Amino acid sequence: MDNALGCLSRRNVLIASAGTAAMSAADAAGPAVSAAPDAARTPPPADLPPHIGRVTLRINGQPHTVEVDTRTTLLDLLREQLQLTGTKKGCDHGQCGACTVLMDGRRINSCLMLAVMAEGTQVTTIEGLGTPAQLHPLQAAFVKHDGYQCGYCTPGQICSAVGMLDELKRGMPSHVSPDLAVKPLLSADELRERMSGNLCRCGAYSNIAEAITEVAGGAA
Repeated sequence: MDNALGCLSRRNVLIASAGTAAMSAADAAGPAVSAAPDAARTPPPADLPPHIGRVTLRINGQPHTVEVDTRTTLLDLLREQLQLTGTKKGCDHGQCGACTVLMDGRRINSCLMLAVMAEGTQVTTIEGLGTPAQLHPLQAAFVKHDGYQCGYCTPGQICSAVGMLDELKRGMPSHVSPDLAVKPLLSADELRERMSGNLCRCGAYSNIAEAITEVAGGAA
């Protein structure tokens, strides 16, 4: 007994105590430690790379499911992947309106929207407004009033005008509407304000105004 007690130096007692504590901690954490590999297991690889998204939407009434780089704009999706080149790329900064399309009936600058943001929407481009055999009324009016010269801004002008006339129909005011409680009319001031986001480098504004006014049935 004396010999056994003599072997129990302070150093040996501390080593034994530390070993016992470690074994107790391991026993207490047993289930969690065994579950750790499952919790840390990486998910199965996705079917697409991280920078690629899959988008489902309707364009000009036709369903499309496309895989696109998440950095791609709606404009580039339309032009580069779907070959709908009627929509033009002008400034690519949302300042000229050449890329205007209709999304769920509302006009937008497609150069400012990522394609992946258009999930589940309905997009109408200039190709979806009419056909050569049956033009949209605004398309026919632009031809009649020579509302274009080089024609580069024309698709955006027409799509924007379609959206603008719908806004008027629904009574949406503009910054120049004199009375917010009265349904706005297509006056000269209203027309200039509502179409101010669409630029024509050729300066065919008077002819564009005449075409839109004829379709609106008003006098600007």
